[in-house]
Amino acid sequence: MTTAAPIAVHLHAARLSYGGAVVFEDLDLDLPAGRITCLLGPSGVGKTSLLRLVAGLTDNDSGGGGGGTELPGTAADQGGRAVQGRVAYMAQQDLLLPWASVLGNVLLGPRLRGEHRDPDIVERARDLIAQVGLKGREAELPSRLSGGMRQRVALARTLAEDRPIVLMDEPFSALDAITRFALQELAANLLAERTVLLVTHDPLEALRLGHRIHVMSGSPARLETALDVDDGRTELPAPPRDPADADILARQADLLKRLARARDTMAELT
Repeated sequence: MTTAAPIAVHLHAARLSYGGAVVFEDLDLDLPAGRITCLLGPSGVGKTSLLRLVAGLTDNDSGGGGGGTELPGTAADQGGRAVQGRVAYMAQQDLLLPWASVLGNVLLGPRLRGEHRDPDIVERARDLIAQVGLKGREAELPSRLSGGMRQRVALARTLAEDRPIVLMDEPFSALDAITRFALQELAANLLAERTVLLVTHDPLEALRLGHRIHVMSGSPARLETALDVDDGRTELPAPPRDPADADILARQADLLKRLARARDTMAELT
């Protein structure tokens, strides 16, 4: 696994439009180094678009007037291209190749780069498979796995890329509550010290995993003032946190109010 220092990411004056409609503009986002930042908001507000912009998968259309993703010591290109090569992306669906084994799926990135025969890389992949609880299943095809197991493979594949920045788009939303709870805990432990942006619809998930939480609302969308979970008001443990903790539940109520306001704002604009 990587031993490089965590990287802070700053998205400055970002603008994105589709078909002439502005999704967001003049938008700033800071991802603290080595911390999990969670992004919530109504469906259709632009969360996935923002995630893709940070990943460099969507061009920032700020028109040459600044914008882009900045990393310390690196000049930012427009459209977030400065983070290319430093990002691993985990989608909501597991996106496993049905004809490839568990090990083959985890080694997909190295195979595309011609690195899949490197003994160290293969050993790291096997170690990650063991860490996600699938030791002994390296040769099995995805059709033999449960939904939770498939998401474990997807998580191992994401970590096998060994990138300091990890972007996750609702990766646990399709799972049952017990499996989701277990994978949240697993992800929090395996992603420690990495810079993470996690899109979720679940405020309790955000409070359980996140160090900082943003709510995205409006059209064009904006980011409300960040909620820092580690704000010093109370002594909270590092993620993954106990969802039954009284302080977490109180903050969940506040976060639900924020999300309700964001939903109502979207409804008024449609």
